[in-house]
Amino acid sequence: MVTRLGRIEGLFGRRLDELDYQTIAELVGAPEAAEGEDLDYKQDHYRADDRGREELAKDITAFANHIGGLLIIGMAETHGVPSKVLDVDLDDARLRHIRQVIVSNTAPPVPYEPITVHNPDAPGTGFLLLAVPRSPAGPHAVTAPVSRPSRDTLRYPRRGGSRTEWLTETDVATAYRARFTAAAEREQRLADIEEDLVDVLAARTTPHLIVTLIPEQPGDMVIDSARFTRYQQELLGTQLFLGQQVSNFGRVSVGPRRLIVSEGAGRYSARAELHRDGSATIALPLSGRIHVDDYEEPQRHTAEPGDVVYPLLCALPFLAAHARDRAAASGLAQASVTLVADMAAHPSQDRVLEFERPGIVPFRVDRIDPGTGRPRPLTPESYPRATAAASVLLDNLADQGRGLLQATAALADELLQAYGYPETGLITRTGELHPAGFSQRTCGAVAQWAEQHGLLNPP
Repeated sequence: MVTRLGRIEGLFGRRLDELDYQTIAELVGAPEAAEGEDLDYKQDHYRADDRGREELAKDITAFANHIGGLLIIGMAETHGVPSKVLDVDLDDARLRHIRQVIVSNTAPPVPYEPITVHNPDAPGTGFLLLAVPRSPAGPHAVTAPVSRPSRDTLRYPRRGGSRTEWLTETDVATAYRARFTAAAEREQRLADIEEDLVDVLAARTTPHLIVTLIPEQPGDMVIDSARFTRYQQELLGTQLFLGQQVSNFGRVSVGPRRLIVSEGAGRYSARAELHRDGSATIALPLSGRIHVDDYEEPQRHTAEPGDVVYPLLCALPFLAAHARDRAAASGLAQASVTLVADMAAHPSQDRVLEFERPGIVPFRVDRIDPGTGRPRPLTPESYPRATAAASVLLDNLADQGRGLLQATAALADELLQAYGYPETGLITRTGELHPAGFSQRTCGAVAQWAEQHGLLNPP
């Protein structure tokens, strides 16, 4: 997944994974590119001794404990301003050493992304970029051996201007409390907004996929008459289902601190609730087969893997675009997906007793035998509910690139393990897509969308 750093991308005029050698080299002498809270330069690789390991761990951790940032290795600086290009080796051994140092000398390990930018005139050399997002798992500590004696210093660095400062004991305690409080609040927020949606659809008795997204840094969508008109036009023109050149929603209304969007009033229509803080949830009815007895009573519902993965692939960018583009949320988000055989199977409905409601019809996810055209189950078990969760980058989902495929694969693989699948085989964790493996209903749309976005070739 690509780390997104808004100010740095504005400086370069492009995403970090799109940078070329010349663009970085042109920073020389540019005062607007001076070192700061989110930008640092090193003219050479860190030393391989204890002091070098400590310095690398400290510099990376300081970004993660603050607002995130970019470390450019291969550029000298004078008074913080980039002054000279000094290409460094970009061999795999260097990258492995950096990874080993960061994993072994920070706790919890700091998330980062290495980006190599080669000199076209000297292959194998160039700039090494270490992109570090602001980490919700902070505070991160440096655990490398101390190379220089220090007093009254905890091992929790934070970026302060163009320098590194150290967190006090009070800072550390406050950061830990904020980490656990924020995580608990997000979990509760996710459960609350999903329950609101399920309560509205509680009478539905067919399988649904419910996808929910909670930004770690909330946004704020303003709802007034002028903006609502714009939101309404946007949403009524939205193509929810990727690769299908049709608009899906027929109604947009205002609810309590949210927009409510639906296809229609039928029990097979999608419904989404888009909240002011960028949180959002959507319920999508699943296509599949209804197996009945001699009296035409449903005995079992089945769906193919592609009938589950495709709506998940469509829901994630829709929800992320709301968080990023309407609520101005950014960074990481918590994504959750729940597959229910019947809305009564959702955890929020466990306390609801309806004596006249029909029983939940068993549900399975089965591949179709190409010879017979019949379902081919991997397990005889049927589960009324399956869940999955993952941390995702909003920009990766909203941009509909390789990061969207990776996030979908992580969620789909975990979700379908309840139905006997070690992995779906439709999208790999590296973001490789196999459209032909989707169901007959969805494979054409997936292939068309992937071709439009340049995602048919392996990563």
